[in-house]
This record gives sequence, structure tokens and C-alpha cells, in this order.
Amino acid sequence: MDAFIWVVIAIAVVAVIVVVALAYMQRRRRSHLKEWFGPEYDRAVEGEERRGRAERQLDDRMRRRKELDIRPLEPDARERYTAVWHELQARFVDQPAEAVDRADVLVAEVMRERGYPVDDFEEQADLVSVDHPDVVENYRIAHATYVRKTEQSATTEDCRKAVVAYRSLFDELLSDNGRPSDN
Repeated sequence: MDAFIWVVIAIAVVAVIVVVALAYMQRRRRSHLKEWFGPEYDRAVEGEERRGRAERQLDDRMRRRKELDIRPLEPDARERYTAVWHELQARFVDQPAEAVDRADVLVAEVMRERGYPVDDFEEQADLVSVDHPDVVENYRIAHATYVRKTEQSATTEDCRKAVVAYRSLFDELLSDNGRPSDN
């Protein structure tokens, strides 16, 4: 065999190795994202035409989250916010719509104090999903009810469900059960 054929065979072997390595890395990345984001991974993939684009967006969320200085609450702040939450719940019976308003504001206040940006809801939810992927969908549901409530199209039951949904993220934010995004 002449040298040209050996070069072609070597190039083909290297190409196959590169393709296999890339496929392995992609599977590994996908597995990591699925494990990290849980149901949020599925939501992101369903919202995009191509899985790769959704995965790049999830990677981007993790990168943006790493740039933030997210810090736990001080014990006195935790107590203060807990007291405000209890007051909010006590008022729900007489003022369910106002309780939703207050829950939305309170969660944003806690997030701001922890170091999350709060100017844009979608960005806020995306970044919170990195640390709290199991409750971010509740947050989206609660916020959607808050928006419907401002349009007078949310029922008292919708408001109750929204307050319960806000509570799941509120508890996570206060207890600092989020995962640092060191990966």
C-alpha cells in the first residue's frame, strides 16, 4: 500500500475518534443538565425547536448565575421576612388578591437581598432555576396568576394556589437550600 492510502486511513480513524468523543461529551453534558435542572430541563427543551439550542440556553443560565454574588440571608432578615409572610397569610382570607400582590413583592424583595436581579421576570426565573429548579415552575405559575389578577381574571382559588406556589420558592430562598452553581 502506498503512503497516500495510509494517510487517508489515519485521517478516517482520527475523524471517527473525534466524532465518538464529541458524541460522548454531548451525552455527558446533556446528562449533567438533565440532572441539574430536572423538570426545568424538560421545560426548556419543549420550548425550543432544537434540543441543542435549549441546552446552550441552560448553560448560559449557569454562566450568568455564576457571575452573580448570591448570598444567604442574615438571621434577622430571615426572621423579618418570615413575620411578613405570616401576616400575608393571615390577611389572605379577607384579601386574597392583595395577598398575591404582597407575595409577589415579598419574593422579589428576598431575591433582591439575596443578590438576584429582579428587574425582568423571565431573567429572574431563569437565574433562580439554576439554584432552585424544583420550585421555579411554581414561581412561574404564581407570577402568571399575579398577572391575571391584575387583569381581574383570577379567582380566589387561583389566588390561593398562587400564594401556595410563591410559598415554595419563598421557603427555598429563606432556607438557602439552593445549590451553588460551581459546575
